[in-house]
Amino acid sequence: MLACVSCSKNQPAYRPESTVREVMDSMVEPNADFLWGAVSTRSTREGIIEKAPKTDEDWKELREHAISLREATNVIQIPNRSVAKAGEKAGDPRIELTPELIQTMIESDRTTWARHAHELYDAVGIYLKGIDAKNVDAITDAGGDIDKACEDCHRRYWYPNENKGQSGSVRPK
Repeated sequence: MLACVSCSKNQPAYRPESTVREVMDSMVEPNADFLWGAVSTRSTREGIIEKAPKTDEDWKELREHAISLREATNVIQIPNRSVAKAGEKAGDPRIELTPELIQTMIESDRTTWARHAHELYDAVGIYLKGIDAKNVDAITDAGGDIDKACEDCHRRYWYPNENKGQSGSVRPK
């Protein structure tokens, strides 16, 4: 038993292999999209089509996506997780920061990075309360809070130049 305890002390607590970008693409975005798409109203030739969770199974599935999104906020905070794979570039370098700059910003101020992750975590918590109450209005409102949490983080780390065009340099706040 002593040897096992000794071995575990030498092992890192986490082994982050996936990048923040990969976690965003595989966990955050699809689950957030599912939550945002849970309630909608469409006008068609046949009339108005309203979509909202109705059955216990609908609410259960919605809850599973909300929990996955909420837990992803913990996953992105794991120390030593790279923002992107080596050599990956910004999608649109005119408005997006380079992965290297994003990584530097995160590592130089982990408190702000964690604050943004916690804001999303808390917003999803409000959404979960709406799910548990089976309250369509509450999840609709909480969906806006989730969107705000995502956008606030993206404006800081991914595309702070979005409204600046191509001029000027980017300085972390």
